[in-house]
Amino acid sequence: MALTQQQVDKFMQLDDLHVAPYYEDGKTTGKLTWIWFVVADDNLYIRAWNGENSRWFKSARQQKEGIVQIGGEKYQAEFEYIAIEQNKKLIHKIDEGYRLKYADSRYLLPMIAKGPQNATFRVKLVD
Repeated sequence: MALTQQQVDKFMQLDDLHVAPYYEDGKTTGKLTWIWFVVADDNLYIRAWNGENSRWFKSARQQKEGIVQIGGEKYQAEFEYIAIEQNKKLIHKIDEGYRLKYADSRYLLPMIAKGPQNATFRVKLVD
């Protein structure tokens, strides 16, 4: 489900979120991990700084569900992996979102490199 306009407006004002995919039991999560995010095409996208080697990325890819905390609120979430080869235009839009949002950060260029690009998820907030 795409974000509501109210969520888009709210989230665009925020710098980061916290993510915690479920463990194999589907009930418990690990520690919330602080990460950057962007909104593109009214959807929320996240990437793992360490690419596919990131623990939270591996859990999110396997379990496909968890919790995100953004703007002080916790949401149940579904994580949809975005394969770079099949989604080049979308990956480019997400990169542009990172460039605009985090332009002044020294961490920007590594975040739009191949490793993190290969560790991109669309986050669907579950009601």
